[in-house]
Amino acid sequence: MTLNWWVIDVVLLAALLHASWNTLVKSSQDKDLDVALIHLFGSCLALPAVLLVGLPPVQAWPYIAVSVLIHIGYYLALSGAYRHGELGLTYPLMRGVAPLMVALSSSFVLGEVLSPLAWGGVLGISVGVLMLGFSRSALAAPKAIGFALANAVIIAAYTAVDGLGVRASGNALQYVAVLFSLDGWPFALLMLAKRGGAFQEYARHRWPVAAIGASASLGSYGMVLWTMTLAPIATIAALRETSVLIAVSLGTWFLKESFTLQRTVGALVMLAGVMTLRLGAL
Repeated sequence: MTLNWWVIDVVLLAALLHASWNTLVKSSQDKDLDVALIHLFGSCLALPAVLLVGLPPVQAWPYIAVSVLIHIGYYLALSGAYRHGELGLTYPLMRGVAPLMVALSSSFVLGEVLSPLAWGGVLGISVGVLMLGFSRSALAAPKAIGFALANAVIIAAYTAVDGLGVRASGNALQYVAVLFSLDGWPFALLMLAKRGGAFQEYARHRWPVAAIGASASLGSYGMVLWTMTLAPIATIAALRETSVLIAVSLGTWFLKESFTLQRTVGALVMLAGVMTLRLGAL
């Protein structure tokens, strides 16, 4: 398998879509309701895929159930991070720290040995996180840092669960289709119970944007999954982390967030660390 230029283009488009739907959430007036609405639409859009690819075997369902529960925490932390902090701060922390935690847990808990290149990636991520975390804007938004770091832990958790679940399933498409068709409902029902008529009124006006966000979310994951059948998985995963830089750029251009030198260098260092960590797994 080789990494052709058109495969690279597809992965970069997937990174753009992922950063874009996160930008939509950040730009919304109500982050909780926007997250709920986008992923509710995502669950509805995934239903035809379930009919197309079928259901995974019984042994995969416990992992799906656990992942759905974990995703409730993911949506709560995601909306909390964007409610209290800028996209250019919270997105790199959430996306950059999670691979670091996966690497550390694999090494110390599961006994998997990391290569020197992978440990270089761990160091790069750590330095990038410190540069972002100790910026002036970060110190002024401790709640945003808390939510972002909590979500990094959650991302690492559902990554591990879904990795085991896909192995148990034996069919990634079946597992992902069923997971996506289910994981949007609990948080949406929670918001409906909590906010009632406000959720319905918000959905009435916001649904076109939410549908775009849901399509971007599903499209991004689908593109990445497809390209992993054409090129090395670690290479695709590393290339996808360009979404960190895209998110920082979108936050600056569309949300008018500050574009400091420290934030720029921190995001670049974190991105280099993530890519080095992923490539170190080759």
